[in-house]
Amino acid sequence: MSRLSLVVVLSLLTVSGCGAFAGPDPKDARVAQAEYGLAADAFHRQRYRAALGHVIRSLDLDDENPQAAYLRAMTLVAFCAKDAESSDCRYADAERWARRTLEIDPQMRDARNVLGVILVHRGRATEAMAVLKPLANDMLYRSPEKAWGNLGWAQLRAGDVDEAIDSLKRSVAAQPRFCVGYYRLGLAYEKKGEHTAARHALSRALTAADGRCARLQDAFWARSRVFRALGQRVALQEDLQRCQDLGTTTRVGRRCRRELRDLR
Repeated sequence: MSRLSLVVVLSLLTVSGCGAFAGPDPKDARVAQAEYGLAADAFHRQRYRAALGHVIRSLDLDDENPQAAYLRAMTLVAFCAKDAESSDCRYADAERWARRTLEIDPQMRDARNVLGVILVHRGRATEAMAVLKPLANDMLYRSPEKAWGNLGWAQLRAGDVDEAIDSLKRSVAAQPRFCVGYYRLGLAYEKKGEHTAARHALSRALTAADGRCARLQDAFWARSRVFRALGQRVALQEDLQRCQDLGTTTRVGRRCRRELRDLR
């Protein structure tokens, strides 16, 4: 499992607790509400299979609950973050439920954010930008760093590096503890060939939030590439070692292990 991918899911997306909603039948609505509550609790405990089972039962009883539809999309995204090659990773289904959420409640901004994330993962960065740019400029959205961070990511995937840098700067300005924003800013600077700026951004990614971001394996791998470009062999070796120490069961971890072996 990619350390960064799971952090992205947990930090860029939001799941609320139990919220009241109206169902077509009072008894079904009560059971659906209970199932939704169980699903939200399981999601927060990272028990995604249990979460999916409960939220499916909730929606079977009341398919007009936007929170449940959103949680179903979120759970599917979480499966992908855990293992993108697993049969449980179904971005098409996740997109369908994100869109369903917005059909029920067009004002549900978190669903718009997750839809943008899904579109980037599905290789549709231009569509993602169209979804995320209005959200980033929406004064009522309570998590602007997420919208700007995801917009910057979409712009980077689309090749708009300068625009990505601007959006990602806005992201970390809105929330200086937002490590994923710094990580993506580092990638944007790396792509532009500004390696000193990339090193600074990636170092901020690994030290943001009082050290709680120090296990971003992808950030160590990215910074090792920057150190290579800067000719800093000792720092390069240290980052590859840290990346490897975080686990070699991930694709990134295996790459770090190979690079470290070749370096020696």
